[in-house]
Amino acid sequence: MAMTGLLTTHQVQDLLKVDRTTIYRMVEAGRLPAIRVGKQWRFEADEVERWLHERATLAPLERRLRAPDEPAPDGLRALLPLECAQMIQDAFAEALDVMMVTTDMDGQIITQVSHPCDFFTALMQDANAITHCVGTWKQLAAAPAIEPRLSPSEIGLLCARGLIRVGNALKGMVLVGGIAPERWPPSDDRLSELARTFGADEARVKASTKGVYRLDHERLARVLRGVQRVADIFSHIAMIRQGSDGTPLPKE
Repeated sequence: MAMTGLLTTHQVQDLLKVDRTTIYRMVEAGRLPAIRVGKQWRFEADEVERWLHERATLAPLERRLRAPDEPAPDGLRALLPLECAQMIQDAFAEALDVMMVTTDMDGQIITQVSHPCDFFTALMQDANAITHCVGTWKQLAAAPAIEPRLSPSEIGLLCARGLIRVGNALKGMVLVGGIAPERWPPSDDRLSELARTFGADEARVKASTKGVYRLDHERLARVLRGVQRVADIFSHIAMIRQGSDGTPLPKE
């Protein structure tokens, strides 16, 4: 694709396949460079092309993060219609402008990661890198707080979880992340350390620190409500699909 000059918001919408509100949120968060021309935003074509190229790298990442075929130990995978759950999760992640993923109580992935930020993507190039996140997610499962609360993750960004309950049992979590803390980005030394730990390209990691989600207090509160809402939806679906004897209903 060869693009030149300045693009309108409508043209960028068509290229990125997102709505106008999402474009504006990306501009406000500094994830999509834009120029104010009068009362309108304009976008440099080469910057949009670069953004599209970077997003293309998410495809292999999503394949690596795809949940395994075998049932999760706690049975949540058997209780959720995964394609439907993925669509719900994708929609909420896009609307809230955060990363989102569903795991079991051991932090093992059940859905694909929705709306991953650029910094997360830069760190996840090695096939084994996700294991570092699983440890953080498992710790979140053991946290005593019932309601979602923000906590620092392994990579320095903030995350929170909403618990999925089926009856009296905790079956899994919906996690949100990719949220920048007040003091961001980390030092160069810390970024170098993260790159080594995750087996990632150091230059790419350092270049991606702007690719995170910056939320004010109002939006943070909305995210915390939203992640629990998704968890409650999944809890309701799992309850409906569970038989009266506590076993998953047979597939039709």
